[in-house]
Order: sequence, then C-alpha cells, then structure tokens
Amino acid sequence: MSEIEDAIKNKGLNAPRVTPEQVEDVITGEAYHVFPGTTLTVCCLTLVNGFTVLGESACASPQNFDEEIGQKIAREDAKRKIWALEGYLLRQKLFCD
Repeated sequence: MSEIEDAIKNKGLNAPRVTPEQVEDVITGEAYHVFPGTTLTVCCLTLVNGFTVLGESACASPQNFDEEIGQKIAREDAKRKIWALEGYLLRQKLFCD
C-alpha cells in the first residue's frame, strides 16, 4: 500500500480521499478464528461505531497453512472492505456538501 500512497503524494493528488491511516483509525478491535480441520481463517474487525467487518483467507494446500500468515491475509481482506465503506461515507459527505 505504501507504493500507492507514495505515488499519490508524489503526483500532488490531495483531494479528499480515504487513507490507510483513516482505515486503521476506525478499527477498535479484532478477533480471529480458524475453523477446526480447515485452513479457513476469519478475521472480525470491530469499528468505532460497533459495526463489524469480516475478512477471510484459506490455504489450498494444508501443508502450507500458517496461522499467522492466514491472520494477516484475512485482516487485509477485512480492511479492503472497510476501505469501500469509508469511501462510500466520504462520497456521501462530498455529495451532500
């Protein structure tokens, strides 16, 4: 993500937008679960308003499963969903202003 952030800043693009920091700032809690006998990892991120967002990851080969990596991938998946929600909120605010 920092490569994209660097490109945005280097091009002087400074209109209102959602930033990685804003996405992190709305997260107040996180929990993970790996379903027994699977490689499916679920991440539940709790946002400042109490809303929850789920992310997931699954490993095709059980031999490659690593719980820490699965959690990182699931968290990134959930953050992409938050990004979309925050983008909608920003667009709505810009529309109403």
